[in-house]
Order: sequence, then C-alpha cells, then structure tokens
Amino acid sequence: MNETLKTILTRRSTRKFLNKPIPEEELRQIIQAALHAPSGMGRQTWQFTLVKDREKIQALAAVIEKTLRRTGYDMYQPEAVLIPSNDRESPYGREDDACAMENILLAAHSMGIGSVWINQLQGICDDPAVRDLLTSFGIPENHVVYGMAALGYADDQKEEKERIGKVVIVE
Repeated sequence: MNETLKTILTRRSTRKFLNKPIPEEELRQIIQAALHAPSGMGRQTWQFTLVKDREKIQALAAVIEKTLRRTGYDMYQPEAVLIPSNDRESPYGREDDACAMENILLAAHSMGIGSVWINQLQGICDDPAVRDLLTSFGIPENHVVYGMAALGYADDQKEEKERIGKVVIVE
C-alpha cells in the first residue's frame, strides 16, 4: 500500500492530547497542505489562522462553552488550533474549507500529530463574544468559520472502526 493511502486509512480523530509542543516546521508544513487544497474556481477566499497560545485556545473554548451552554467544554486542550475561515459571500467557502480541513488532518497524521475536526463555531461566528475573540485573532469580520483543527500529539489509541457507508457500483 502506498504512503498516501496508508495515511488516509489509518488517521483517527484524537480527543486527548499530550502537553508536548509541535515543532514550528511541522506546523508550517501543515499550513502548506491547507493552502494546497482545492478551492472552487481557484478563488482561494480563505484565511488560515494558527493559534498556538494555550491560554488563547482555552479562551476560545470558554466562549464556545458559554455561547453553546456546553458545561466543561475545553476543545480537548490541544497544543494548537488551525482555523480556516472564509469570506461569507464565497459560494464555495464551506466546501473549500472542508477540503483544506481534510488536508490539514491528513498532513498532521502523516507527521505523527493527532487531530480532531471541531465544528462548534458553525452558526455562532457572529455572536458578539465569539466575533470579538475571532477578530482579536485577526480573522476578518466578513469571514465565517465552518470547522477548526485541534492539533497535538495523541494521548490515546484508536482502534480500527468498521466502515458501514454504503457503496454502489454501476457498470
């Protein structure tokens, strides 16, 4: 099996992270993978915001916890959060960000870095407290966040999960 397929087939979501920094060069490579994702009509209307400060990550978790009323929510305490955002007027923004997220998750796994897709910001980006924090991170006012990637070294082991999606082959 080639390395790309092996990466795709062995990636699992991590919801428990070690307190261990991710090397800067590896974070840069993950961002490059995001930038190389396909985008509708090649518009690339996204922005990628990397948050490495654990206190700022927990401030984001706290505002999500309060807004969504999710007691104890801490985003799994990752080492970094990579936030793709996209122009709310982009007709392909959600799909573009989804492609970038997959690249982020796969690139991280290929380097031994765990990840999990966090989608709690969908629909609450314009809540005043959430928007204030996103703005403080440099995310433009006209951008929405459809998902975030929590990154860090995994402190859990995931077993293979049976894949039950339906497959139809038409010949």
